[in-house]
Amino acid sequence: MKIVKLMNSPQGRAGRALAGVALIAAGVLTGGPGGLVLALAGLVPLAAGGTGTCLGAPLLRTPLRAR
Repeated sequence: MKIVKLMNSPQGRAGRALAGVALIAAGVLTGGPGGLVLALAGLVPLAAGGTGTCLGAPLLRTPLRAR
């Protein structure tokens, strides 16, 4: 599967980290309780990209961490 190869590549890690940063920035700019929820949700892909973990991997029956 092409998506699995992408998510386990350095580009996939960077993409997850950038998505997390974008969610955090959007949450901070939005403000209020909804913005806080959005910023906190951005921590998940940021942490996943930083650790090399793909949280969708079990759904695709692939390893959780890149090799």
